Amino acid sequence: MLMIRLRRMGSNKRPVYRVVVSDRRKTPTAAVLEEVGFYNPRSEPVDVRINRERVEFWMARGAQLSPTVKDLLDKTKS
Repeated sequence: MLMIRLRRMGSNKRPVYRVVVSDRRKTPTAAVLEEVGFYNPRSEPVDVRINRERVEFWMARGAQLSPTVKDLLDKTKS
């Protein structure tokens, strides 16, 4: 099963995240099918860029959202 989730990047104590589509059974650092967004919680204001068209494309093919990605999508919708 596919999962749309965050992948941690960046250096120690300075995380940035990529929103990726990957196999749920593998670790988040494993190979990904596609990168669909970016999230930087340390910037002011918080930087969230998600390609909604690609997220909807993958959800139509059975991918599920992680709870964190779902919250990010809900917050950026308005």
